[in-house]
Amino acid sequence: LNGTVYLDYETVRSNLNDRFYWDHNENKLLYTTATDLISADADSTSYYVTKDSHSLDHAVVKADAQTAYIAIDFLKLYSDFSYEVLESPNRVILTTAWGDYTTAPAKQKTQVRQKGGIKSPILADIDKNTEVTVLETGDTWTKISTADGIIGYVKSKALGTTSAKTLTSDYVSEEFTHIKKDFKINMAWHQITNADANTTIASVLQNTKGINVISPTWFYLNDNNGNIASLASSDYVNYCHQNGIEVWALVSNLENKDVDTTSVLTYTSKRENLINNLISAAIQYNFDGINVDFEALSSEVGDSYIQFIRELSLKCANNGIVLSVDDYVPTSYTAFYNRAEQAVFADYVVVMAYDEHYSGSEEAGSVASINFVKEGVANTLKEVPADQLILGMPFYARVWSETPADDTTDADSYQLFTLDSYATGMSEIQKLISANAAEPVWSDADGQYYVQYENNGVTYKIWVEDAASLEEKLKVLQENQLAGGSFWKLGLELPSTWDTVIKYIN
Repeated sequence: LNGTVYLDYETVRSNLNDRFYWDHNENKLLYTTATDLISADADSTSYYVTKDSHSLDHAVVKADAQTAYIAIDFLKLYSDFSYEVLESPNRVILTTAWGDYTTAPAKQKTQVRQKGGIKSPILADIDKNTEVTVLETGDTWTKISTADGIIGYVKSKALGTTSAKTLTSDYVSEEFTHIKKDFKINMAWHQITNADANTTIASVLQNTKGINVISPTWFYLNDNNGNIASLASSDYVNYCHQNGIEVWALVSNLENKDVDTTSVLTYTSKRENLINNLISAAIQYNFDGINVDFEALSSEVGDSYIQFIRELSLKCANNGIVLSVDDYVPTSYTAFYNRAEQAVFADYVVVMAYDEHYSGSEEAGSVASINFVKEGVANTLKEVPADQLILGMPFYARVWSETPADDTTDADSYQLFTLDSYATGMSEIQKLISANAAEPVWSDADGQYYVQYENNGVTYKIWVEDAASLEEKLKVLQENQLAGGSFWKLGLELPSTWDTVIKYIN
């Protein structure tokens, strides 16, 4: 365009640098470094590095209804590749892979063909001694690339002896730093649903041991412009600080059902408003960290969610605020949460290794069997360094009930009972076991006790969460040298549970 090479957004993301983010709602290109947010509006020759203005002699980014096109020299500022622009026909050669590659000279004048075979169209003629890059070696035909970007096939016998050459880059990758605590994280979430609940902090902590981080559920998205509802309390923070406990306030997207999380995350101005609201609250109430718990997102919003984490991390770092992010255990359908990129920008990543079976499950089962936890940790560690990973564990279990259907005489009837369940804490579970004279049986497969009993014709099943099951999970934390653990939620545990916890997180 007007003598400047532009690459379309999809090509950039797929082949060069997937950290570029295009806001198609506000026609704005963003790129996040370890310290700055780079932004450029469509058709503008100016761009900003945080608040500092810079300019090119051409538009940084152009846009149409389908996509954005980014100036190649601007891309080069932040990406590790080299390029060469050639004409007749117009083309760009991009080099993105560095290291050893194989070359060979042409022993004679020969032709580069589209495919292997003498009937395939000729793409180019090459002279004797012309050096080409060997891509795939074959007995009869070899796939090669010429210096001017033609990729095709030449007869293998037309090539001379191969040799290795090394391609290097002078690009210097930036280093990302994190706020790392010099202690194992022993964190618990404290569910706060109204302002009065903040006054319970002293009594709640009285029953614990070893907690050094608490995460009260203080904030949630409250409209489609990025404004938040707040239950924050300075007295709460002061009390925790007096007792040597950091406060990492949680922000959720689940409480207000009228809020469209996608809308907030996909507009740069709304994301910015949300981030500024969170940072302002952190400064006002003097808490130590922000814990992001955004759930039930769709894959379409994945890139915008990650951009939110990037942008939030910059302002957290500038204000000494720890950023942690809560995640499901990895699955194919949650891959868009991009835990690897989270770990680049956030200080800690929490894997919520529970809700293996939940209220909508089609069969009864454990909330967090040991293999579910082990697999969740192992798969998360493929993306997140161990010293940034916090293991989320449950203080609750589900009580499952199987109520016989009204008519079970039909042998072909699929549904012989109605399945229901509810979640409850450790104390209530123990009361149910005692009241029904049930006998817990240890399950090696689940890493916990299993209980089954009948009452008024209804069969009850419980995969018990207690100190014994928690110890199995804490062993996973210890064996993998994770950054620490976190527990959902305070008040559901038996006080004696903490004696087990501090054996592993001291």
